Amino acid sequence: MAEQSTLILIKPDAVERGLIGTVLNRLENKGLTIEKMEMRTMTSELADAHYAEHVEKPFYPDLKAFMTSRPLVALIATGDEAIPAVRTIAGATDGRKAEAGTIRGDYSLSQQRNLIHASDSPESAKREIDLWFN
Repeated sequence: MAEQSTLILIKPDAVERGLIGTVLNRLENKGLTIEKMEMRTMTSELADAHYAEHVEKPFYPDLKAFMTSRPLVALIATGDEAIPAVRTIAGATDGRKAEAGTIRGDYSLSQQRNLIHASDSPESAKREIDLWFN
């Protein structure tokens, strides 16, 4: 068993639409354990650190404005192969292309307002967890 921890952000659009419970239910039904969770608003500084690889890209100002606009839920989920498990549950980044049965496939019609962020590797998970919870 490869126990992993991953950072998940339930983004402002999901919070605004009342989908926190839906997202948590899918994670817990998969067998993941929620280790830590808090609702907060992403600061400008945290956005720049979290999305460091995107700061210079043309889409970043809109992404930053969206992610810092309203509260979101940050959480750490743990379980066997949690990183790929959560990414499968989340679905493809573009909700219009995500498979039915995934969070994005069932609830999103956008690439940017796509309800959930999930770490993409053990290295990203460690960096992101340290940013959000340390």
